[in-house]
Amino acid sequence: MEAQRVKIALIGFGTVGSGLVKILQDNAEHILHKTSLQLELAHVVDKDLNRPRPVKLPKGLLHNDLERVLADKQVTVAVELVGGTTTAGEITIKLLRAGKDVVTANKALLAERGREIFETARQCGRCVAFEGSCCGGLPVVGAIRKGLAANKISAMYGIVNGTCNYILTEMSKKGKEYAEALQEAQQRGYAESDPMLDVTGTDSAHKLTILAALAFGEEVDFNSIEVQGIDKVQLADIRFGWEMGYAMKLLAIAEQSQKGLSLRVHPSFITQEAPLAQVSGPFNAISIFGDAVGHTSYYGQGAGMMPTASAVVADIIEVAQGNALRCFAATPGLGRPGKSARICPAEEINSRFYIRLSLVDQPGVFAQVGKILGDRAISISSCLQHEGESPDCVPVVFMTHPARKGDVDSALKELAQLEVSKAKPVCIPIVTPPEN
Repeated sequence: MEAQRVKIALIGFGTVGSGLVKILQDNAEHILHKTSLQLELAHVVDKDLNRPRPVKLPKGLLHNDLERVLADKQVTVAVELVGGTTTAGEITIKLLRAGKDVVTANKALLAERGREIFETARQCGRCVAFEGSCCGGLPVVGAIRKGLAANKISAMYGIVNGTCNYILTEMSKKGKEYAEALQEAQQRGYAESDPMLDVTGTDSAHKLTILAALAFGEEVDFNSIEVQGIDKVQLADIRFGWEMGYAMKLLAIAEQSQKGLSLRVHPSFITQEAPLAQVSGPFNAISIFGDAVGHTSYYGQGAGMMPTASAVVADIIEVAQGNALRCFAATPGLGRPGKSARICPAEEINSRFYIRLSLVDQPGVFAQVGKILGDRAISISSCLQHEGESPDCVPVVFMTHPARKGDVDSALKELAQLEVSKAKPVCIPIVTPPEN
């Protein structure tokens, strides 16, 4: 079979862009042998032409003129790796209108402006490919869109942010406080100098928006996701949870129910034996449950220069072979309009909960707590109490049976107002994925 020559433009020559260049330079013959595609970089566009990069380009390939790319009819695939939602969005729309298929790893852009981007692609008869946007080297986007296409997906639980997973691993296994674990993550390159996008859960919510839309075939509004990060997690709760048989993870959760699609990102307790509890350090993992296939899992490096670049090159190949355009055109919310998801209100979620109270150590206190919980049909499954650091105040941990979140929130407000309560209550959901 004769090789097909594919000219590519790269917009954004940063970390992932450098990884993309390295793969195309080092593995060109391998890719040609496996795919009959001769991938050729025709343009590399970046506003900074002088910054040192770990790869070298032929003279004249790097420039800062997007118009040259838009006017080059030989370029059929453009890779957007600028990041952000404003400039990146404008560039993506221009590329689509110029007749280019677009490959991107920009989860924020797709989560917050996906409807606009995908509609533009539809109007222009082009496609947007985005395997690298959600979990770096994990091929989970393709798995959902193609490998699991025969399934009605009921639920998805993911550790989709390596920064947060590294921090929680260090706190859990080595007893480090949050600030120390975050600093180490930054020193190792797992966290940005400004880590807020990661530790507040926003990055995970961006990825959940994209994955849930694909999994359930409906358009998902990023703003409908309940988000809580790990920046307020206390080491004491990780230790108490572990003592009671649970590990803490930041989970991105999508569950289908009669009340609608439940979408949320928050620190969660899961049993120590659960597969997701075994995911340590900066790794990602996703569990997806389908009616035909049952439980499937995907594990690997979810970020970084080379894993993400690997996913980007895979998308370039899919676009060049024509597979991406066909799949995009057939997917609701992407190549054809989709309906908006019906979202289950956060207060209607049923779950077990971990509740920690700091209570005055005196007779009758448990009766007050029990009444507040009992009035809202919140049943206690277990309790843990240790001696406190001060003689008149002790930490008390309750594990509940399944309860309505709205009732738990109401109880927490009343518990915080008790005279015997000396600190704001801590509440962490206990997540129990299906067994198969």
